[in-house]
Amino acid sequence: MLLTREEQRILDGEEGPGKQKAMEILAALGKIYDASRLFPVKSVQVAGVSYSNLGDAGLEFLEELAATGVKATVPAMLNPAGMDLLNWKKLGVPKEFAEKQLEVINAYKKMGIRATCTCTPYLIGVKPEYGQHLAWSESSAVTYINSAVGARTNREGGPSALAAAIIGKTPYYGLHLKKNRKPQLLVNVKTDIERISDFGALGYWIGKNFPGKIPLITGIPSATVDELKSLSASIVTYGGPPLFHIEGITPEALKGIYPKPEEKIVVDEEEIKDARAGITDETGKVDFVAIGCPHASLEEIKFISELLRGKRVEVETWITTSRRVMEMAKRRGYLKAINKAGAKVVPDTCMAVAPLKGRFHVMATNSAKACYYGRGSNKFKTLLCTTEECMSIATGGKR
Repeated sequence: MLLTREEQRILDGEEGPGKQKAMEILAALGKIYDASRLFPVKSVQVAGVSYSNLGDAGLEFLEELAATGVKATVPAMLNPAGMDLLNWKKLGVPKEFAEKQLEVINAYKKMGIRATCTCTPYLIGVKPEYGQHLAWSESSAVTYINSAVGARTNREGGPSALAAAIIGKTPYYGLHLKKNRKPQLLVNVKTDIERISDFGALGYWIGKNFPGKIPLITGIPSATVDELKSLSASIVTYGGPPLFHIEGITPEALKGIYPKPEEKIVVDEEEIKDARAGITDETGKVDFVAIGCPHASLEEIKFISELLRGKRVEVETWITTSRRVMEMAKRRGYLKAINKAGAKVVPDTCMAVAPLKGRFHVMATNSAKACYYGRGSNKFKTLLCTTEECMSIATGGKR
């Protein structure tokens, strides 16, 4: 990979050990992927925030890097942490975990990374534009920004995203290149895909059966932000690349940049039923209802508040979101009905990264991604439901 004179100076350590370490990471990544050069990025999203994932070794790395005095040189923000950073005690988070998690956050803050702690930065005012180059790392956010916005980012690892934040650049390869963004599979949907969980099931089926192939999806007349968010999360979680196109909806498909792929498949009602069955276990009594993977939007919280108005939950129920969205929901009065019902709106974290193993056994959710991490990380049995079904289960009703 060709480095500029300034980049070589950083790599040689002339601007300190912190920048040198960051440049070493980027140079190694560029070599692995045969990148021609480094390229400036507009913003960075850093994963590797939950102490559950980092452990002591990760925390030590962050603290040592922060001690060098390096700072982010472009706008940079954090993925969810392992807990609500302010009210962790009320959620039953162990003190030892909380102390370590706060040390992680403080290390990132010292390096100038915003403690947004959300997997949906595009819902809190971070608005990348079509064609902009980024270095984001959380899988659903990367897929959403590539697909629904048409910005360009690879799925960065935590260390490479942090390095990109410090240097302000990332290696120029992969989905930064137009030639690597063209669709490889035409998916003709011939059944109604109308709800968040439907989009999650569709993403599960495509990702699992055609791993690594960028799809061009037809037959979906419209999609909301929350539905595209759900599709983004599931398709990449279950094996797909962090990019899809939808005819008539996503920007690169609207612009007609790429020819339609020759390989074609049809998705009908049976495929969606099979997808739901693949994510749903034969279970006992649900003891945990989880919404917000990826983080819930203001519109989702409003809808849940309407579903819970005048009711009382009988099952532990979390709606995870960003702190900023939670504050907006509070100002608009949406939290009143949710809190009165006994459900919890939980910021900064989610069921995929919080230390929940052993606390619950059967989880109902509207998120295909949450099912994946519930099974894998926490050994839950899972049920993929609509949002309405989740709230019905939470309040003692039937699915």
